[in-house]
Amino acid sequence: MAKKSKRGSGPRPGSNRAERVAARKERQSQTTAPVQRPFAGLAAECDLVALRSFVASATADLPLIAAGPNPVRLVTVLPGAGPALVREEDSATIGLVALQTQPEPEEPGDALAAAIQWATESAAGDSLSQVDTADSKSLVEVLDPAKSLTVTVHDDFNWWIEGQTDPAPQIKAMIEQANAAIMPTARLEGDFVGAPWWVDAGERAHLRWVRPEDEDEMMAALARVHAAGGLTLGEGSRFAGSFRTHGLLVPVFDLDRELHAQEWTAGAEKFNELLNEALASDAELTSEQRRSRDGIRARQVTLR
Repeated sequence: MAKKSKRGSGPRPGSNRAERVAARKERQSQTTAPVQRPFAGLAAECDLVALRSFVASATADLPLIAAGPNPVRLVTVLPGAGPALVREEDSATIGLVALQTQPEPEEPGDALAAAIQWATESAAGDSLSQVDTADSKSLVEVLDPAKSLTVTVHDDFNWWIEGQTDPAPQIKAMIEQANAAIMPTARLEGDFVGAPWWVDAGERAHLRWVRPEDEDEMMAALARVHAAGGLTLGEGSRFAGSFRTHGLLVPVFDLDRELHAQEWTAGAEKFNELLNEALASDAELTSEQRRSRDGIRARQVTLR
């Protein structure tokens, strides 16, 4: 059984670290709103948002700026929804850090940075139960901001017990339950802006496209494309609306689920081209385009 980390239990009163924690809490108390884009400044921002918001089972090796004793792998979720653990794989020690955790952190970027730093130096068998961000660097100081992620999407959660010969019965039960609820997911392959993800939700499939642009600019561009009749990925698709999460806008298309994810690549490439052209325009919106924008906004929801 993994050992619980003693780190994160809190600083001793009167210590230098206690002073830093107090100073950080004072700064946070003076902040009236949470960070809108916790992964801003990273080339991987859009995929990080997708992995935290709606991708079920996926992993990616992290491009660390300063390598520690352990390499670190990003995962969507760990057993028990904890933030991090360290284990042995093929006689090597590796850290696993999760984006989907319970409870959810107030500042996901800071929490992820702290978990990564913990995972680089902890021993195999350790698990992190509570993230302490008091001494943490920022995420852009931990991850190479210029590098994107190579994400591996899994059909199940069997990687939870990779390298284990006799996993605990409760872990096996958690895997069985998680596998039963997983939805087929794939990232579209191509030269796209942002991160387009296909998800089979059962009755229908969706394309959820995380975009990095400012929300108002994206709304205006979507309105231009809609007014021109281009808000589609082709036959069998329908623009369903958009949602906002972690400061980014995510247009959503309903799709014919009989078609495989990559069969939507050509339509997505065409839409990507039209949207980029619309984003480049600085002309005032026409009355028809403003009506389109209002209609798109009326169907927008916020996840986080």
